[in-house]
Formats: sequence, C-alpha cells, structure tokens
Amino acid sequence: MERLPGFRDFYPEPLPSRDAGWSFDARQYVFDKWRETARRYGFREYDGPPLESLELFTTKSGDEIAGQLYNFTDKGGRAVALRPEMTPTLARMAAAHERNYKKPIKWFAVPQLFRYERQQKGRLREHFQFNADLIGETDPAADAELIALLIDTLRSFGLAEQDFVIRLSSRNAWTDYYRSQRRFSPGTPGAVPARAEHNVKQAGSAPGVPSDWAKEYDFFQTIDKLERTPPAESEKKLAALGFSLADVNRFIESGKPTTELQSILDNLGARGLRDFVKVDYHVIRGLAYYTGVVFEAFDAKGEFRAIAGGGRYDNLVKLVSGGKVDLPALGFGMGDVVLLELLKARGRLPKFDAVTDVFVLIEDETLRAQSLKLVQDLRAAGFAVDYPLTPVKPDKQFKRAQELKVGHTARVESDAYVRIRNLKTREEIVAGFADVANHLG
Repeated sequence: MERLPGFRDFYPEPLPSRDAGWSFDARQYVFDKWRETARRYGFREYDGPPLESLELFTTKSGDEIAGQLYNFTDKGGRAVALRPEMTPTLARMAAAHERNYKKPIKWFAVPQLFRYERQQKGRLREHFQFNADLIGETDPAADAELIALLIDTLRSFGLAEQDFVIRLSSRNAWTDYYRSQRRFSPGTPGAVPARAEHNVKQAGSAPGVPSDWAKEYDFFQTIDKLERTPPAESEKKLAALGFSLADVNRFIESGKPTTELQSILDNLGARGLRDFVKVDYHVIRGLAYYTGVVFEAFDAKGEFRAIAGGGRYDNLVKLVSGGKVDLPALGFGMGDVVLLELLKARGRLPKFDAVTDVFVLIEDETLRAQSLKLVQDLRAAGFAVDYPLTPVKPDKQFKRAQELKVGHTARVESDAYVRIRNLKTREEIVAGFADVANHLG
C-alpha cells in the first residue's frame, strides 16, 4: 500500500532517499523558525477549519477553481472543500469578529493546504504554508512591515543577501500604465474586482461589468506570464490589446518606483534591509484580488520557483462578507516545499539527531523498580530519558545508548546511589538518588 501521489510521509528523521528532506524533524525546524520570527514582529497565531464551504473559495476565485480542489458533498448535503489557501478563511474570520480586535490586526498561521493539481518540481498536492497578514491599515508602512517580516524569516534560516531577493512591484503602477496607454478610465481605480475574475472573459457581454475590464485582465495575465512565454507569443497577445512588447519592456526595465514603492524602500532602508529588495515590474501576481503593492521572494540563482509571494488585497474582506465589512488587508504565503528544497540545496538544514539526554541502564533486574522510579523522576525534571523495556544484556544496552547519542548514562547501584557516566568526557560519579538531576546539566 503506497501513499497517494503528491502527498508526503514525514518520518522522524531524514532518510537517505529522494524524500530525505521530508522528515518531521525538518518540518518542525521550519515551523519553529516561522513562529519565532512572526512572534518577534508582534503577530498572533490563529487557525481555522481545514474543511470549508466550497462557496468561500468560488466567491473569491470563480466557479472554475472547483476543478483544482479536493471538494465533495458532505453527508449534510453541503458543498465543501479542503482548503487550498488560508486567506479566504482569514477574511471570513476577520469579517465575523473585526469589532473584537483593535486595528491593525497582525495574525499568522501555519496551515496544511490541499490542491488537486498536476505535480511538478516545488509543487505538490499538499503542503504547509506560513501565512502572515496585516488587516486594517492602508499606509505603505504596513507593506514595509510585512516585507521586513518576510526578509527576517528567510534570514532566520541562515540565508543571506546573496541567497535571495524580494522582487517588489505594484498593481497600481500597471493599472496606471495600462490606462494611460489606452486612455481608459473605468470608474473604480485598481485591479479587476475579485468577484469579476471568473466572469472577465465574458465581461464584454456581462451586465454591469465594463467591457474594457476583460481586456485589462487579459493584459495583466500577459504581463504575469512574460518571463515564462516566448517573446513572439507575448508580442502577439500585447498587440491584440493595443500594446507593444518593446514599450512594455522599457517600462519594466526603467524600474522607477512609484511614490508608494519608494515609501516602502525608504522604510526598509531605515531598517538596514534595503539591499534585499529590488523593484521589478515583471511581478504582477496573477490573482485578480490583489489591489496594490505585490511582491515575490526568489532564490538569487533562479533555480527554484518563488519561495514566497503576496501583496495587498483591500477588497477581499468586503467581498467575503457580502459588503458588510470593509477592511484593507495585505499578506504573504511561504510554502514549505520550495523552502525545504532551497535549504537542502544550500546546505542550510541542520543535522537532526534524536534528542535523548539520559539512558538508564538496568544491568541488575532486581533493581528495575528503583530504575523505573529514577526514569520517572528525571522525566519529571524535564530530561528526555530512555531505558530497556525488557531484560537486555549490558553491552546491548550501552550500544543502544550510543545509538541514541545520549549525553549520559545512569545506573542504579542501590536504593540510595546512582552511577552517572558522561559519555563525552568518560567521567563517572556516584550521586545520591535525589541529586542525580543536578549532575546532568
């Protein structure tokens, strides 16, 4: 019986195989760094159900998203789905209880997410993700705070300026470029409304949706794929929309920051983090709900998919709440799959050893009861302790202690005394039963 395609087994320690990185030790190491850095920035951890109403995701991304999800009808007749992302759940939760929290709200989560997609390098059908979001603030200082958190999270793994770069861009800059070139003013500034994304192909005939929004959306999609599409194909698509690839490339290469982007760069510069960021208008983020600043983190060598990505999505809470709650928001997600592949490739994963402090030897079975009392006392004192569950020859017990790479062995010699051996220094002492813990520091 084998595991399902696109899913992973997490053995306690890394194994010498192609799945060597997928160990629980490595996963927990990543989780600990994520949580530690987020808490230093004043973010609080939250979580939500892994199973949500299918409507929560189709409201945000359109009905066609169902084809990418693990979705079904439950026994109550409800259309449900395993969560493919965390942001809709966050928006639902924030809308439900936003009055209970002072703004800005700074939350993070480490959910497991599921998508029924074709497997490829850096992308599986399940993964864990670090989500950090800031709700209730429109000033670019919030964007800078979030990007600084992203930078420091990557630095916490030992990655440096030469290892990764944050590519910073703006949907507003592209919207202004598009409309200035086409002399188009649709009324409401910003990207295509999130709910219109799945209808935008038919926007020319859809009542209430300006016909040029379909073209604007197509333009965004073409820009988003520039780096992955042959130039001739991009030229053809842009020409059909009234643009020149050469003009678009000149805009990208200029890299001139907008006022909001310059504010973010200055903020990061004051923190000493400016060199981790570059303005790159190739980044536009294909999701239509992004409304302003967007960014992605990439490894400097360009060997992997994006490590993380995010931006501002000021309309999503309003959309999910049916217009009842209107809160600006921004966030990013960092998946564990690409991150672990990068850390392995750069030799940044530490060596994971079993964490056992003491092995209690039981060479005299008449002292097993006293030995079990010692085991229990040491565990209560906070030590990780192992011992032979059944009678075993002394040499095999000592071999087991060495396999566990313990720092000390302890052997009860009487009701009152215990012999302690430091396996690194080979020193031995005899201590009183109640005093053993003091000699194991």
